[in-house]
Amino acid sequence: MEIRPYQSRDENAVIRLWADCGLTVPWNNPQRDIERKLAIQPELFLVATENDIPLATVMAGYEGHRGWINYLAVHPQHRRQGLGRCMVQAAETRLLALGCPKINLQVRSNNNAVIAFYQSLGFRDDHCISLGKRLIPDD
Repeated sequence: MEIRPYQSRDENAVIRLWADCGLTVPWNNPQRDIERKLAIQPELFLVATENDIPLATVMAGYEGHRGWINYLAVHPQHRRQGLGRCMVQAAETRLLALGCPKINLQVRSNNNAVIAFYQSLGFRDDHCISLGKRLIPDD
């Protein structure tokens, strides 16, 4: 298993992985999300591979105040083996090296299994409401 930065040849497999994990939604075009990430801190878009096949991803970012984790995905057949934990740790290590003091993330409020996973890694509910405003539509 290797954790490395995303490479362009990963695109189709990564988008398929995200779909298999239920991360794709109609209002976020995954190809555009990848293009946007590659324009800003591409080294924080990580892929775990085995025989060069993507099995997990995490997309991290840091804007100088808070770090963010997005698109954490682990192939359904490779879950509960510590891969998700490894991906979060890899993102944390890179964010910490940038001086990032805190990581934020968003989880759909009804996704109890993922909430429990993040809580097991030390994440806590900040008791905040997440608000969003789309500036560029993806449809």
